[in-house]
Amino acid sequence: MDIVLLFPGQGSQKPGMGKDLAEAFPAARDVFDRADKALGTNLSQLCFEGPAEELTLTHNAQPALLAHGAAVWAATRDVIGANVLAAAGHSLGEFTAYHAAESLSLEDAVRVVRRRGELMYESGTKRPGAMAAILGDTNRPIEEICAEASREAGLVVPANYNSPGQLVISGEEAGVERAMVLAKDAGAKRAIRLNVSGAFHSPLMESAAPGLAQALDRASFEDPHFAVYANVNAEPVLKADRAKQLLLEQLSKPVRWTDEIQALAHRFPSALYVEMGPGNVLAGLVKKVAPSLKTIACGTGAEVQQLRDLAAAA
Repeated sequence: MDIVLLFPGQGSQKPGMGKDLAEAFPAARDVFDRADKALGTNLSQLCFEGPAEELTLTHNAQPALLAHGAAVWAATRDVIGANVLAAAGHSLGEFTAYHAAESLSLEDAVRVVRRRGELMYESGTKRPGAMAAILGDTNRPIEEICAEASREAGLVVPANYNSPGQLVISGEEAGVERAMVLAKDAGAKRAIRLNVSGAFHSPLMESAAPGLAQALDRASFEDPHFAVYANVNAEPVLKADRAKQLLLEQLSKPVRWTDEIQALAHRFPSALYVEMGPGNVLAGLVKKVAPSLKTIACGTGAEVQQLRDLAAAA
């Protein structure tokens, strides 16, 4: 049974995440304990109990999601590890993918993404911005819409190419607001402002890059043991230096998730795509991009046991 790992990004976090998983699997509990020690804070309690407002803060959500994804991997690795062909992660999830591929230790990974969250929040304070989801097809390219809005109101760019009919734009508030109007004029069904602390995956995040580069340099970053597909260009990465460069570029460039899934589907059409983390957002996007792919969401204790049983029977 060939497997591709998928790791979700910010927005998938929710109070209760990982609680039953840690209770059912000692390996998962160990991941949360080590994450707590690495950060010097009770991250596991925040995951298991909330409150939601605190868990959603960027510098908390990022290490929380990484710890949960790493805990699922720890609880399943002994039965599926030899079958993993590649991995991908959405934004923050790309760091979790590199941890699974043994590029980053758990301790280094949670520290790096904690710092990433802090830096992204600080960038959002220095250069306030906004993001919005554009749902439904438009009769003009989103790049053209963003360019017009940038000329008329303020800088705005495509931030996430999530699936056909689901895009996210990011930039200065006036530019985002103008692009939302233009997108609806061009046929989009809905344009929805997102509750975020900054204009992620846009040039407004460029000030976070030097700090993230320092955090990555302090970490021990090894070549991945299997290919990790990059958000920036949808290409497989097998070298540590290239991985770090693309993770820096990812801060201010769009997440090309549609292209990533298409590249993975072309390379691994018969693999099982396993989303490791809370919820099933990525599994849903995969089905929109490449409906023929087999997907499974794996975040709870019951879902982990289901995957273990599936692997044992294969």
